[in-house]
Amino acid sequence: MIARRRAYLILAAMLAASVAAVLAKPRTLVSTERKPVSLESMVPRSFGDWTEANAGRAQVVNPQTQELLDRLYSEVLTRVYVHTSGYRIMLSIAYGSDQRGGLQAHKPEVCYPAQGFAVHRNEVGRIATAHGDIPVRRLSTTLGARHEPLTYWFTVGDRVVQGKTQKRIVDLAFGLTGRVPDGLLFRVSSVDTEQALAFRMQEQFVGQLLASASPLAVKRLTGLGNL
Repeated sequence: MIARRRAYLILAAMLAASVAAVLAKPRTLVSTERKPVSLESMVPRSFGDWTEANAGRAQVVNPQTQELLDRLYSEVLTRVYVHTSGYRIMLSIAYGSDQRGGLQAHKPEVCYPAQGFAVHRNEVGRIATAHGDIPVRRLSTTLGARHEPLTYWFTVGDRVVQGKTQKRIVDLAFGLTGRVPDGLLFRVSSVDTEQALAFRMQEQFVGQLLASASPLAVKRLTGLGNL
């Protein structure tokens, strides 16, 4: 029995070493295998009931410094949109062509507190769209008198992942093929003391944006749809 257990341990160690060896090899960036990402062209400036507006009173929060943003991401898009009713949504998308190690997108539940925000709510949810459901996280944050509920999702390759376990599985799958996935962080938020209203407007915003975007943009932003 002891000998058999030792054999299993040796086999497991050999397998782990083999996987580590594969992952340690130079890899091909998935981003070089397909059309380059251009967030500016992917995301329309006007769609449905929404139009891009001057940021004005509602400033988009960039949780990292510009130097760190430049190092972590290949492209960052921030815009403020106004609804026909006057309601404002802040959009931030950060795309990275290499999602390994320190280049992984930083999540709002880490970045917002680093800027002094308090996180009061952090829950999983889903946004229903014409292309399918998107698994998301919803956070409620405050900074002094500023209440900023937000919704976000994180993609690796062409798949939305939630949590470290899902991300590790996707990373391993890519690593075994010698390829490095790209990914992005898609975030919408509003300055609003009414959380239910904020999340409802954010869901409407996402649905109308994706309904107006090209199939390629939908696929790259959410992993949904067919090309």
